[in-house]
Amino acid sequence: MTQADQPTKELKAPIIAGFVASISGSAATFGIAIAGLLAMGASQDQTFTALFVLLIGYGLLSTVLSYRYRMPISIVWSTPGAAFLAASAGLGLEFEQAVGGFLVSGVLLTITGFWPALSSLVQRIPAAIASAMLAGILFVFVITTVRASVDYPLLVLPFVVVWFFLNRVLPIWATPIAIVLAFGLMSVDVGTSWLESASLLPKFDLVIPSFELIPMVSIGIPLYLITMASQNLPGIAIMKGYGYTVPVRAVIGSTGLATVAASFFGGFGMNLAAITAAINANEQAAKDPSRRWVASFVGGLVYWLFAIGAGVFAAFVLAVPSELLLAIVGIALLPSFISAIGISLEDKQTRLPAAITFIVGAAGISVFGIGGAFWALVAGLLVLGWQNYPIKRKG
Repeated sequence: MTQADQPTKELKAPIIAGFVASISGSAATFGIAIAGLLAMGASQDQTFTALFVLLIGYGLLSTVLSYRYRMPISIVWSTPGAAFLAASAGLGLEFEQAVGGFLVSGVLLTITGFWPALSSLVQRIPAAIASAMLAGILFVFVITTVRASVDYPLLVLPFVVVWFFLNRVLPIWATPIAIVLAFGLMSVDVGTSWLESASLLPKFDLVIPSFELIPMVSIGIPLYLITMASQNLPGIAIMKGYGYTVPVRAVIGSTGLATVAASFFGGFGMNLAAITAAINANEQAAKDPSRRWVASFVGGLVYWLFAIGAGVFAAFVLAVPSELLLAIVGIALLPSFISAIGISLEDKQTRLPAAITFIVGAAGISVFGIGGAFWALVAGLLVLGWQNYPIKRKG
């Protein structure tokens, strides 16, 4: 390579990284986000509007924050958070009630950004407990893939096999390619009638939040904790590992405010990326760390392109049988489940509380109208407290 070619390569690298990060991340999680919104009672128009607004928001925050701080700051939606929403379908909420929970989560994120004490409090929740709560939520979807493989073997097994093969030889692309294959197979099965309900622009109907205590507790608080524990805190740690000190107040505060705004259109959250952050912040994006911000900037522009096609994709996903959609969600969430279950059982001192947290979370219970994620966290912390409580023995 000549010296003249070097600047061209240095310019292309972060652009390619930004495309790879946004395309792979979006392709792997679109179905999860849609499943979460549908489980909360969103209509097709409301689902499309929420996706469009969220993608525009991710693009805006990614480009502005990356340019302002010259860091590869990538903003996305919370995939585990969307999975939590999908797993909470049994609560039977109206979409306005769920949106009240989204708004509460956004307010808590905003407070966290401008009041570090709340962030410190969240960080005091043991990683094993937080990961076990997440693993319990994701378990429901992972086993759905197994069940669908039995009920729809010709549609499910091909993309499962492709995922396992690519996970060995090309792990970054394993989930996106497997999901594209899955939707390709299912497009043959569902036909083209769904195109009649597809559109390029949403109606932008406002959703007036319903502020009821139980939905706010069962949706807002767990969604906030999952977003912080599985996205924001790991994202900050990953960025630090690559030599970047994330401006926490600006990033968490702005994503909180954006979540509040998006909630009025059905948006469930915006947060710092974790896996996407690693793609944009590593040496493959650019050898010079000061140039890697271009990757997340370009990634933000890619989100805007996805927003244009969100309505068509949403219409197609809504035409797919729910069991098949959940099977796709399950394979997409498998890496997150493996990571969460591994962290939850890593420390012998917290294995019992983590196991109880996982069991309660996976049980899918609802007590007083409050979902299992909240009770899983409560149960895990209670067992941890009892385990650490000093007992005086006589004699």
